[in-house]
Amino acid sequence: MVTYKVEVETGKDVYAGTMNSISVVLIGSGGESQKNPLDRWGKDFHPGARDLYEVKCDKDLGEILVVRLYKEPFTCFPVDDWFCRSIKVTCPNGETSEFPFHLWFSGCGTFEIQQGKGIILGDSVSPVIKKQREEELEQKRQTHKWKTYAVGVPRCINVNDVKELSPNDRFSFLKTVSFGFGFFSSSLGPKLKGFLKCSNSWTDLCDIKRVFSIQWTPISDLVSELWNEDTFFGYQYLNGLNPLMIQKCLGIPDNFPVDDVTVSAILGTSTTLQNELQNGNIFLADYKILQGIPTNVINGETQYLAAPMCLLWKSPQDKVVPIAIQLNQTPGEENPIFLPTDPKWDWTLAKLWVRNSEFQVHEIVSHFLYTHLCAEIFNVATTRHLPMGHPVYKLIHPHLRYTLEINTLARQTLIGPDGFFDQAVVIGNGGVPVLLARATESLTYSALCLPDDIQARGVDSVPNYFYREDGMRIWKAMESYVSNIVHYYYPNDQTVSKDPELQAWVAEIFQEGFLSNTNSGIPSSFVTRVELTKYLTMVMFTCSALHAAVNSGQFDFYSWMPNGPSTMRKPPPTAKGATTYQSILETLPAINTTASTMVTANLLSREPLDRRPLGRYINENFVEDVPKKCVEQFRDTLCEISKDIKLRNKMQKLTYHYLDPEEIECSVSI
Repeated sequence: MVTYKVEVETGKDVYAGTMNSISVVLIGSGGESQKNPLDRWGKDFHPGARDLYEVKCDKDLGEILVVRLYKEPFTCFPVDDWFCRSIKVTCPNGETSEFPFHLWFSGCGTFEIQQGKGIILGDSVSPVIKKQREEELEQKRQTHKWKTYAVGVPRCINVNDVKELSPNDRFSFLKTVSFGFGFFSSSLGPKLKGFLKCSNSWTDLCDIKRVFSIQWTPISDLVSELWNEDTFFGYQYLNGLNPLMIQKCLGIPDNFPVDDVTVSAILGTSTTLQNELQNGNIFLADYKILQGIPTNVINGETQYLAAPMCLLWKSPQDKVVPIAIQLNQTPGEENPIFLPTDPKWDWTLAKLWVRNSEFQVHEIVSHFLYTHLCAEIFNVATTRHLPMGHPVYKLIHPHLRYTLEINTLARQTLIGPDGFFDQAVVIGNGGVPVLLARATESLTYSALCLPDDIQARGVDSVPNYFYREDGMRIWKAMESYVSNIVHYYYPNDQTVSKDPELQAWVAEIFQEGFLSNTNSGIPSSFVTRVELTKYLTMVMFTCSALHAAVNSGQFDFYSWMPNGPSTMRKPPPTAKGATTYQSILETLPAINTTASTMVTANLLSREPLDRRPLGRYINENFVEDVPKKCVEQFRDTLCEISKDIKLRNKMQKLTYHYLDPEEIECSVSI
């Protein structure tokens, strides 16, 4: 008779414990134990507990490879969920095997957990491990199935309501409560003040400040002061909510007839447009993707959308400023080119139309598609194809936390029928799928890989581009971390190409997420460790840093409505000289539309409680010393980046803190 010691750790969440009966079977290289109830004649498995048990066997089971858990009803107590953090098994010879789980065990049934060492399937892998992995994935494929949200758009999890999600994809109790409180507190003031019911125009833009009393931030206050300055308009293309739009202009597009005469008064006599083009100082923001997108009806009024082109110039003072704006793609007499030398309100209105277009592209393309939907693709494919014992699962699992719930909520309450977009955004529920499909068709691998994106857009040398500077440091830190993990588990390229689970994973992402679009450059398989490293870095960066860059500043930049109008109530101007302050007020969103946008921006900019900043992996998936050391090195590098960003921001009035690792959430969870 031999005795094994089994330590079971329960999560610390309020409802992590269970009153159900838990039993265990130890499965080793030399056989398996009998089913042993884990019961110490007292309350077991309460939140935060570490319960120790003894399991007696007739023989030595050898190396313990798998632990099988049974969860069954106990007397008259109801069936509940249990969060098992991990299990440790100490063998008679004193050797300890760890079995990290970090998941909810829902309902009654059985689940097998592989030993914590990262394992890649091969000929030498025990049949016990192979069987466990096959059964684990088969169970998960029953709960995680694909469905089509809209034609031409990445597929998503096949649920219609968050209640249909697995407990492992749901918010924690703490996050649920704080998220709900955030919505209540954001909307209460505007509702009591009557702003959410009033469909009139604003009589004075200063009145926007009255929507919120105490929620304003230092940056949102600055935005309300700077919004109409050309330097701030250009600054936002570098360090605003959508730092992915601006690109170097190598030649003026044929449908944007700007020449030296047009902008001579802006550039001055010491240079020409052609010289500035050759010197790499001219940039373009082109919103042609918005052309022909269906528009919405809000408060009984038809809303309007433009597809502008905006030419920008890096001045000798290293400021990026707009120098010409055309509001639609087809040039002509009724589509004038607006300039900074035009009357004040003409130029202001032209910039407002660009900012309205920026709102649409930012929210649906850069934010929702590039981060939320991509993270969902990675999440579902990972659950379906990578077992918990796979090293890639261990690496990226922390970056997939809560994504399915927030995305399901988004499809219900933001872009779904009668949701926020229907109530307050020009493209509405009818235009969102059209824009998403266009953006999906043009999405490229390089757009998701920061170094490639910076090079492709020709913005590698633009000064004061903090998104690029901070983002590249984080990308390189991630890339180094990922490379170390990949090289530890994959001794050569051949082990990458012959990993069946890994290849099935990336193939399904390509097929279901990127719709098998070969023009995208998205890999459908891996041949080398270098390819795998780049791809995994992209996954981690997309789910953390990129999302922080396009999400966390929403209230900062959009709470002052003229800086990001969600809709426009009058069509774009067809001539110069007719715009007044009053006509701008009649064009901008109504009071209730403005208030609704501010409430939503406030809610979605603030991470609820139960945060997991980048690099702080509370649930340790790796058990080997080398990967653990890699995690520590990654965390140390992020700490240095954070210190440098904080030091720089002390010298800035308008700070850029969205890529401070301490403020980056590990996953797309809001």
